[in-house]
Amino acid sequence: MLYVAKGIVLLIGILHCYFLWLEMFAWTTKARKIFKSIPQEQFLPTKTMAANQGLYNGFLAAGLFWSLFITDPNWSANISLFFLACVLLAGIFGGISASKKIFYVQGLPALVGLLLWVALKYIA
Repeated sequence: MLYVAKGIVLLIGILHCYFLWLEMFAWTTKARKIFKSIPQEQFLPTKTMAANQGLYNGFLAAGLFWSLFITDPNWSANISLFFLACVLLAGIFGGISASKKIFYVQGLPALVGLLLWVALKYIA
């Protein structure tokens, strides 16, 4: 189960690297095709805002990756739990404020990861 939990952390980190790329470097190109609910004329004026949001996604990815390289199991689990909780909260907020899809893409995987880590750390 430890490998599954770490695998989910890795996948969520990779997903947030994709969000970083999409929001920082492909906001006016690829993102237009993904975020169809945003009017096309809004992409250029919101480019800087999206880049800032992408940077935050990069910080989440960095924290998740960092947790995988920590050799102390307790410390690694705590860092994973913290960053997964951050991702879950961002997913919940995005799901409420912008689109339910954000919760399913961002929040739900984090919730699964959190539950696995909690099971490993406190139940097992």
